[in-house]
Amino acid sequence: MFSLVRKDLILQKSSILLLPVLCIYLTMNTSILWVGIVFSVVISLSSFSKDEKSPIHILFNSLPYTRKEIVSSKYIVTLIFTTGVALTILIGNYVINGVIVDWKVFLLMFCIVLSVISFIFPLSYQFKSGQLLMVTLIGSGIFIVVINLFVRNWIDQIRAFIGWLLALEGNLIYFMMAGAVFVLYAGSWLLSMYIYKKKVF
Repeated sequence: MFSLVRKDLILQKSSILLLPVLCIYLTMNTSILWVGIVFSVVISLSSFSKDEKSPIHILFNSLPYTRKEIVSSKYIVTLIFTTGVALTILIGNYVINGVIVDWKVFLLMFCIVLSVISFIFPLSYQFKSGQLLMVTLIGSGIFIVVINLFVRNWIDQIRAFIGWLLALEGNLIYFMMAGAVFVLYAGSWLLSMYIYKKKVF
């Protein structure tokens, strides 16, 4: 499985080399949290999309890898990429602004990224990217219309909620949140392995 992880890192070297671009955003009045989330999710999904073509999966399944290892490598690579983004933000923000980012920001970033991936990966193993894109566009359109009708200031409410989370003094809620996300991620991992195991190429 180490070879599969290494393969993803090599294929994504262009994306990895773009990590210093994060430092540009650190000089602007941009949310570190959201920049980290977007970079992490995009790099992880880009790694996934490169392996979507069926000939690649046929090749993988002809090599001495189990389907569990093929799926597991994607979940491990997501953790590596997200950690890389977090370290880039940590070092870049300290060098540029002389400020060390609060660990709560990184924990929240990990929780959001892993939650998003937990839903996307099983769907990506079940459906083709074209189908998934269509469902995503339609779903996003419906979501935006509905939420704008009933909750006009929803963006401000999300910001206020995140600000409230980051302002909490006790650490218990953060550990509980991290634990819940870990369970969700592990469940998604198992579901993806089940889906991929049943898939025919």
